[in-house]
Amino acid sequence: MSEAVLPRVRLTIDGQPVEIEQGATIAAALAVCGGSAYGTRASITGEPRAPMCGMGVCQECRVTVDGRMHVLACQTVCRDGQIVQTTRPR
Repeated sequence: MSEAVLPRVRLTIDGQPVEIEQGATIAAALAVCGGSAYGTRASITGEPRAPMCGMGVCQECRVTVDGRMHVLACQTVCRDGQIVQTTRPR
C-alpha cells in the first residue's frame, strides 16, 4: 500500500521560496522553513516573538500576507503564490 501524496503549494516567506503541503497554515510553513526558531515578528524591544497558542488568541504570530498586515499565521491556510513577510529580527 503506497502513501497518499498531498498536493503542495508554493509561497514566498521573507523573500525565500517555500513549498508545503496544501492545507497547511502559514505558521506550519514558518516552522518547516526554520522561521519558528527566530520568531514571526519583533516586539517593541526587539525581542523575537513566535506563535504560542496556535488558535489566534495570543496574536504572537502576526505576519503580513500579500501586503495585508496583522494576519494571524496560525489561522491562515497557505495558498499558491502568497507572499509572506515577517518582521522578525534578522
